Parts: sequence; structure tokens; C-alpha cells
Amino acid sequence: MGMSCNQCQESIHGTGCTVRGVCGKDEPTAQLQDVLVYATEGLALAAEKLTGSVSVHVGQLISESLFVTVTNTNFDEDAIVAQIRKTLAVRDELNASLDHSSDHDAAHWSGSSKEDFLAKAASVSITSLSENEDLRSLKSLVLYGLKGLAAYTDHAAVLGYHDDEIYAFYVKALAALTNVLSADELTGLVLETGGVAVKAMALLDKANTTTYGHPEITTVSTGVGKNPGILISGHDLRDLEELLKQTEGTGVDVYTHCEMLPAHYYPAFKKYSHFVGNYGGAWWSQDKEFDTFNGPILMTTNCIVPVREAYRNRMFTTGMAGYPGLKHIAARAEGGAKDFSVLVEMAKSCQPPKELENGTIVGGFAHNQVLALADKVVAAVKSGAIKRFVVMAGCDGRHASRQYYTDVAAALPEGTIILTAGCAKYRYNKLELGDIGGIPRVLDAGQCNDSYSLAVIALKLKEVFELDDINDLPISFDIAWYEQKAVTVLLALLFLGVKGIRLGPTLPEFLTPNVAAVLVEKFGIKPIGAVNADIEAMMAGA
Repeated sequence: MGMSCNQCQESIHGTGCTVRGVCGKDEPTAQLQDVLVYATEGLALAAEKLTGSVSVHVGQLISESLFVTVTNTNFDEDAIVAQIRKTLAVRDELNASLDHSSDHDAAHWSGSSKEDFLAKAASVSITSLSENEDLRSLKSLVLYGLKGLAAYTDHAAVLGYHDDEIYAFYVKALAALTNVLSADELTGLVLETGGVAVKAMALLDKANTTTYGHPEITTVSTGVGKNPGILISGHDLRDLEELLKQTEGTGVDVYTHCEMLPAHYYPAFKKYSHFVGNYGGAWWSQDKEFDTFNGPILMTTNCIVPVREAYRNRMFTTGMAGYPGLKHIAARAEGGAKDFSVLVEMAKSCQPPKELENGTIVGGFAHNQVLALADKVVAAVKSGAIKRFVVMAGCDGRHASRQYYTDVAAALPEGTIILTAGCAKYRYNKLELGDIGGIPRVLDAGQCNDSYSLAVIALKLKEVFELDDINDLPISFDIAWYEQKAVTVLLALLFLGVKGIRLGPTLPEFLTPNVAAVLVEKFGIKPIGAVNADIEAMMAGA
């Protein structure tokens, strides 16, 4: 039957992956993920008929099911099948409690075996959203925005934070994707997705900072100690908290990898003396870095690459993440914690990590910390010491074309400050760029979801300088995207009225020329160009 997947930046030839994903996803896995989205639409259609708010149970299940389908999150077909069955079961419970009919197959279709699901896949891929390619493009933009939203709301839910309005929007938007809508209606839904994205990122920011404190300026070691270690990657802070508690006093150190680096910035984690540093860089280099780490590796969320035999027996997944053949750490019981004892015992028999580098990274510049420095920042802007802020948030990836972001960072004039969040920072966060009056020239706000902090900072500066339009600030946006969470961040920025965003290394291929033209005309989105030309334009405010 083939596969049809165009949701990430590295999909092949500008037309999507049709045989095997660049991410390593094969046809059956891709097809089962399509069926899971379809089943989730059926759940939304059932929930749409209910009176009152969407229950936390249904809202959280929608988040989990969509999160499973985010790029590089779950490659385990058995786990995806189990999630389809769970989604269909809740849909059927809702339908049984209602006296209504729907002419959409997703509301009633049933199946139970993997073979049933694969047989359904041919008719529910992304190409089924609409026969019109422009309408399909707009629906894809909504769907991928919802997938990114799902990651953020799932992280918040893990910490006990929910929002009825966000869950209601999931139901509304997923149900809408099953209908015939005009281009104007879909464009409105795209922007509404951006508005809900702002709400979701604010919810997660509240969950993280209420639970673990506001990030602080922190120097993080990139070297290694003499003890065996456990490496934690992904994004889930609660998993890290429980791992730190269970390794305390065991002689096992804990290191972060990739998007877990910002965990070091939170006050709650600084009390753990065995939380020693960050190991390695961006997600795509994990196949080499996981090999040399020597100890157990815990993948808490997305950003898994095909697992090599060299470390397969030391790698574990948990949460929505999954990979065939890896041991999965089960969900925590109500009021309990996950059991990471198998990793702790394994670590005790492992050699310490092999050193990759020996330096430091400074971060912790989320909105609360930057606003504490507001007087200093404003004075530097007014004096001309800071001439421009360049937001270089987003995702990293394998393509050589992403060297562009390193080259831009290195070539920006000395009077510029880089605001960053997400793993895109690994392209330049180890460069010696100096500071401006004690303010580092690279301000790392945290994970990709912490792009919210960058928006808060921009809006606060707009207020301080008494400007009517955020686009009047000396801020340029040069964003790197890879997967659906970056799409969500982009939609949030568009909702906030940000214009002139440079997006690269390529524009999303699910955007047809007509849809891309609308985004260019309405929001000024533009592809990245030559480094020096882009820098000159950004410094000129273009």
C-alpha cells in the first residue's frame, strides 16, 4: 500500500516519504500512525456530541494519541496498536452513552487486529484529508499543529495541569478535519490553532515553573565524572525528578542529553549533587553519543533515531516513546512514581561515560530571568550597545544545510543578542560569542516549548518601549524547523502577529505553492537565503 508522510523537514524529494521514512519509520508503522489519527478523529466526533466540557480523560487521551504520531516518538507497532484499541474503546463508550448518528466512518469504524488496522490504512492517510491539494495543505497545517500541541499538553498533564478549553479545541479541530471546509474556514482554523498553541505553552510553563521553580542563569558542565551514569533524553521533567530521587546515594550520576539540558536551569534539580552535567549535543547525533556513554539511556519522549546494536541493550523508553525490542518503563500508578530500578542496577555494573568534551554551557534565560534583567537590557538597547535581537529558536537536524545557523550566529555583528530555545541551539551554543555589558550574546530560554518565554520577552519589551506593534521592536526571527512542535510554535508566533519570519532550512513541503503564497503575503514568511545577505537584511529590519 505504501506510506505517505510529509510531516517533517527531512522527508524525501519534496513530496514526502513513500517507502521508508528518513526518520527510520517503515510502511506498517507509518500506516498504523495514520490509523491512530483516524481513530482519534472518531473519538473527537463522539465527544463533540456531548454536552458540557470535554472530560480530562478524553482530552488527555487525545493528547497522548496524537503525541504518539509525532516524528521520532514511537516506532513500536505493538504499542501503536494498543493505543488505537484504547482510543476506539473510549470512542465506543461515548457513542454508547449517546443517541446520535454520524455519516463519518471514523465515528463508527471498528477493528481489533493489527491486520484490520493496516487494511484500513490505505483510505485514511494524509492524502484522504481532501482531494483539493490546497485544502489538504491547510488541513495538514492544522493537524501538524495539533500534534505539536499534544506534546505540550501531555507534558503539562503529567504534572497535573489541564485546560478544558484546550481539550475542547482538540475535539472541535479534529472533528472539523473530517468535514468539507472552505479555504477561508481552514485559514481561520489555522490561526485558531496558533492561539491555542500560545495557551498550551503558557499552561506548560506554569506547570514547570510552579513545580520546579523559575529557571535561573546556570553554568552546566559538558565533561564527565568518574562514576557510572544514566543518560536521560527527551523532554519530560517529571521522569527526571523521579530518576534523580531513585539514584540518590547509589553512586550513579545522572546526565542530560539534547532537549533535557534545560532541566539544569530549574532550582528544584540543583539540590542533587549527582546531577552532574550534559552529555553530547542534538538528537540526531545520538547514535554515536549513546555508544560512548557506556551506561543506561532513558528516552522519555520524541527524538529517537534508529537504535544501533552497540547500545540497544542499554536503552529504555517510557511515556509515549517506544521502539521495538527496547524495554519500556511502565506508566506510574495513580499517586505513585515510575520504577527506574532496572536502569539503576544496570548502571552500577557499567563503566563511566567516555568524555566527549570538557567545557561548559550557560543557560537559564527564560522569561522570568530575562525580565529580572530588564533594566540592564533596556539600557543596553537605548545606549546602542544592543542593536538587535535575533530569535534563532527551533529544531536541529541532520542536513548539511543547517550549517547556515552556525554561520549566521558566528557572523552576526557584536551588537546582537541571540534568543534561543529548542535543540537548534546546539548549532551555536558552544561558540565563543562573548557578552554585551555582561549579558551573554546567546540567551537560552530552554526546550522547544520554552519558545513561549521568547514571546513573553518580546511582548514585555514592546510594552517597555511603548510600541503599538511587536514588529516595531529591533527583533528578527530566523527559525529552524524539523517536526510538528516547531509547526505549533510557528503558528503561535503568527497568532501573536509576528511578521517577516525566516524559516528554514526549507519551507514545509506540505505547504502547496498557493498556501505558501498566502503565508508570504499575509505574514511575510520567507525562506532562508545566503548568510551574509540574510544578516544584512535582518540588521536593517527586513
